[in-house]
This record gives sequence, structure tokens and C-alpha cells, in this order.
Amino acid sequence: MSFVRTFSIDPNEFSGKRVLVSGGTKGAGAAIVHRLTAAGATVATAARSPSPESSPAALFVKADLTTAQGVGEVVTAVMKAFGGIDILVHNLGGSSTPGGGFAAIDDDLWRQELDLNLMAAVRLDRALLPQMIERHAGVIIHISSIQRRLPLHESTIAYAAAKAALTTYSKVLSKEVGPKGVRVTAVAPGWIMTEAAEHMVSRIAEHGDIDEAAARQSIMDALGGIPIGRPAFPEEIAELVAFLASDRAASIHGAEYTIDGGTVPVV
Repeated sequence: MSFVRTFSIDPNEFSGKRVLVSGGTKGAGAAIVHRLTAAGATVATAARSPSPESSPAALFVKADLTTAQGVGEVVTAVMKAFGGIDILVHNLGGSSTPGGGFAAIDDDLWRQELDLNLMAAVRLDRALLPQMIERHAGVIIHISSIQRRLPLHESTIAYAAAKAALTTYSKVLSKEVGPKGVRVTAVAPGWIMTEAAEHMVSRIAEHGDIDEAAARQSIMDALGGIPIGRPAFPEEIAELVAFLASDRAASIHGAEYTIDGGTVPVV
């Protein structure tokens, strides 16, 4: 099963726009880099993992964004190369905590999850927002998760808590900077077909002494099922991000958009 694009992309929609996508080397992040570049944006990305040769990013900075030093390195490189950022997409995130519920997560693991899923965005915003406010223009998109509402107690307690904090922070930030010309939104994906998702399946299988098919089904069961019958493709997340970043969404601000195939069972 693979993503099939059945529509065209305006190659000039983001012409002249300078974009930074955190965690843009894999999964949804890589798809976002490709999508915005295809629409004419000049895109920078940063991650701990090397940039793939297929990446169309104009600038790649290898840095650890879970640290203040790493954020500083990225900001310095981007400002030197681009002179500023018009669109900031916080895609960086994930979970490396083991299965086993609350007792398996010590202070160090809690700190790692918060630094990865919350503080990287907070630090980048703090560094790059002033130049957006000065121009009275800019877009910030935080990639959260439906797990802030549907946490999996077996393996993602800290991740879910950090994403919940990110969504709340995003809303508060929108209240402050909206009147100053900067739009802020959040995207909450459900299960996405990425390498990270498959790694989570492997961890659950190992901890529960079950095969990966059963582990995958356990995730589906824990989520209450996915009505469309499959996880989302990274490219589908990228399409939503592209819309929210565009002038087509000029009146959308302070909202979180869920893209989960109908997983969250509430209106």
C-alpha cells in the first residue's frame, strides 16, 4: 500500500517563502520538506540523523534539537543562509521509552521525551519569532498527536503528556502573537506509516513476547480502531501542513487539526 497523488501542485504557491522544518529527514517531516519545496519554497531542515541524498532541502543542519546548543546552531545557520524564516514547521518528535507503563519511565526518560516533543519547539519559537513579529508576518505549525487525547499507557505515557503540553503551548502562543501578525496552528496526526511507528510496534512485540502482527493489532485496538482501515501516509500529513501554511488558510489561527482516519471517537 502506497500513497498515490491524484492532484497537481502549484509550483509557485510558496515562491519566495523561507521555511524551516524540524526533523525533516524521515517520515512526515521528509514528506513536508518535499511538498513545500515542490510548491516553490526554499526549505531548510535539521535533525540528528543525516540528510538523505534524495532530500530537496536547500539547507540541512545536523544538530541535536533536544538541546539549547543544538537549537542555537540551527538558528545561526538558518539566519546566516536565509536572513529569516517565514514558515516554521515543528515536526520533530517521537518516543523511545520502553513498554511497561508508568513504572518503566524514570526521570531521565521523562526529560528526554519533554526535550524532544516540547522544548525543541519552544526554543526554536523563542529564537525565530522576534523576526516574524518585526515583519508582522509568519506562520508556525506545531505537529502534535492524537495521543494527547488517546494515550497508550503501555508505551507512550511521556510522549502523550509532552504532546498535550505542546498543544496547550501552541494555543497560548497563538493568543499572544496572532495580533502581531503571526499565525499559529497545530496538527494532530493519528497513526502514520513511518519507520518510527514500526519501531514502536517492535518494542511492544518484544515487551509483550508477541509477534509484530499482534503488536500492530494491539495498537489498533488500543486506539479503538481506524475507521478508514489504515494509518495515514506521510504525504497526507504534508498536504494538510501545506494548506495551513498557505494564504488559503489566512483566517485559520489557534486551532488544532486532527488527521487520523476517524480514530478519535468524538466530535
